[in-house]
Amino acid sequence: MGIRARPPSRQRKSAGRSSRLIRELRRSLKNESGIRSGSGKFRFHTPQRIAAGLLLLFLAQGLWLTSRQTLSERDYQYARCGREMWEHAPPLAGYFTSCGNIHDGVLAYRLAGLPLALYVDWERLADHFRKPEDRVLPTSDATVSAWELRHQMTHVMMLLRVPFLAAGMLLGGVLWWVTRRLFGDAGGYTALTLYCFSPPVLRLTVMPNAEILTALGLFSAIYTAIGVAHAMQGPRRKWRPRIVLLTAAMALVAGSHIAALPVALGLSLLLMLWIAEGRRSLLLPVLLTAGAGAIAVLFACYNFSPDAFSYIFRSDAGQLGLAVDPARRLYESMGNAGLTVALVAALWLYVALKRTIYFGNTTPLLTAVVLSAVVTVGVPGAPQIWALPFVCAFIGGVFADTFEMPKGRVAMAAAVAVCGLQAVFCLLSLPGLL
Repeated sequence: MGIRARPPSRQRKSAGRSSRLIRELRRSLKNESGIRSGSGKFRFHTPQRIAAGLLLLFLAQGLWLTSRQTLSERDYQYARCGREMWEHAPPLAGYFTSCGNIHDGVLAYRLAGLPLALYVDWERLADHFRKPEDRVLPTSDATVSAWELRHQMTHVMMLLRVPFLAAGMLLGGVLWWVTRRLFGDAGGYTALTLYCFSPPVLRLTVMPNAEILTALGLFSAIYTAIGVAHAMQGPRRKWRPRIVLLTAAMALVAGSHIAALPVALGLSLLLMLWIAEGRRSLLLPVLLTAGAGAIAVLFACYNFSPDAFSYIFRSDAGQLGLAVDPARRLYESMGNAGLTVALVAALWLYVALKRTIYFGNTTPLLTAVVLSAVVTVGVPGAPQIWALPFVCAFIGGVFADTFEMPKGRVAMAAAVAVCGLQAVFCLLSLPGLL
């Protein structure tokens, strides 16, 4: 089942509790969960194959949804303005792109435009080897828009969605990797199954948007921050790679939703304070370094243009508010029936069973509660979607604890039924499948 961070006895002192937590985290992070052998070779055993199968089902659903779509005005906007960012040639004086001065979600535009820009560059190169009458790009216009060539280009719909489908699959892979190391095989499978059959996540992977990128960045940043805090208990040479990875995750958050960056930094600081015994004075400099690096990467996304970059701070993109209605509507929808039942059961078990109350389960619960309670005021956003991977991780962790109880087989059967229920409702929500 894998090694998990078990909750220490309540009768122990605070110092003993922290030491126990650190020891368990060290054992968990040393355990490679069968992915690598002692010789360092990559292994693709049964757990990895099952996870890959679930991710392939996730991809199949995304491809099915894509096949039922048509190009929209939103696609036009992301394709046109995303490619303009790569060309460094704004069509209107005083504006960053023809969409105006992008004050949030610049990374989503860039990722949507990148495959199309590469496609046009490839066609331009291939035109040198074609007959004049067979050339795709007109020789008189070197900066022709990819959108204007949509009838000559093939697979435009898929090219626009590849980065976001890839982000959704990467988030699923990260979710499984984290939950399996913390909760064992069964916990990882439970979390990944609920994620792969989540209609809201699937919808976001088949359209250009910033939400799926933010969800990936937040989940990676939170657990990377925990890894950094753990590494601080060891030699300094192990700090640097994890801090670099933390900076990259924070940059992904900042580039997709600037309002999510302070949330990610605040939650990371809180969780790192929980772990970094004896090193707490170094946490703030580490997070400031990661935050500064993220802002530098965001500045690069604006082509190092101070004027375009300044619109982030002159707009309302960073404003957050509090509301629970979006999260309530999410869990009340029929497509999320299995997830809602699983969440209610996990919350009841978390309160009723002492063995479920420990760092591994509390971290995703706390993060999910915070993200589900906030809303973006200045720009459109979906923090309730950002919280979904943490909800799946929490459910997987609590269920994994019940699997090891005397009636573990009954609990496992119930978990399989709930996951099956979620899969059925998700497939029923796919248009044209039935």
